[in-house]
Amino acid sequence: MASILGKMSAMVQYLFTDEPRRPELSPPLKWAGGKRWLVPDLRPLWQAHDHRRLVEPFAGGLAVTLGLRPERALLNDVNPHLINLYRWLRRGMMVEIPLENNSETFYSHRERFNKLIQLRQEETKEAAELFYYLNRTCFNGLCRFNSKGEFNVPFGKYANIGYVRDLWDYARLLSAWDFSLGDFSRLDVEQSDFIYADPPYDVEFTTYSAGGFSWNDQVRLVEWLSSHPGPVVASNQATPRILELYKKHGFTLKTVQAPRRISCTGDRTPALEMIAYKNLD
Repeated sequence: MASILGKMSAMVQYLFTDEPRRPELSPPLKWAGGKRWLVPDLRPLWQAHDHRRLVEPFAGGLAVTLGLRPERALLNDVNPHLINLYRWLRRGMMVEIPLENNSETFYSHRERFNKLIQLRQEETKEAAELFYYLNRTCFNGLCRFNSKGEFNVPFGKYANIGYVRDLWDYARLLSAWDFSLGDFSRLDVEQSDFIYADPPYDVEFTTYSAGGFSWNDQVRLVEWLSSHPGPVVASNQATPRILELYKKHGFTLKTVQAPRRISCTGDRTPALEMIAYKNLD
């Protein structure tokens, strides 16, 4: 009973305190392809429009939204486990499962997480806690599922992991943000919204890229973005056909160097990232 009363008291304190409601927070997850490094380039484009609602069709690890800290946001993704975690963070979450950096705990938690998926209990708080733990502990923070829908990323073997049990700080910031699950084309976007889109990278010479986002999806996205009358910013790998696609649809383009990446050949050449924008005046 005392524990329940303590949590209720904490909720009141977080949601109704007179302190600033937009604290600076790091992304709660490790997320492949996260754009935290790109925030300094995006912030000048956002600042003149920070009174608007920020819409992210591909929310991912929340690095950009947490970096820009909008008062209102609509954040979408196709990953149901990701959105479930964010919805629990918005309510206020204390992680209660064991957080141990060892393979025995990892594979036990992974088995339990997959069991919850089988039982269709993937929207529970326990599932959110397990997803948080698996993300922080698995190899490279990957999010991968097999044909049965089971999480199958192996143990990461990190020397140290900065687990955080008390995630209540996110409740204050996320309280004015909405989270949705599904394809970007079904988003309920308002004309005045500021859209930032960071889809899965285009991979040249293939019809499939990470996350199952095909070239037809890239084209479909640009057409959808072009139809929006409000401010639009997009980022992607600066492949020739991506640059041509956005230029063809009237976007202003610039390229920046992404963080150094190590390819399978050992090539450390910095990749080029495209930033495309429209309707910012």
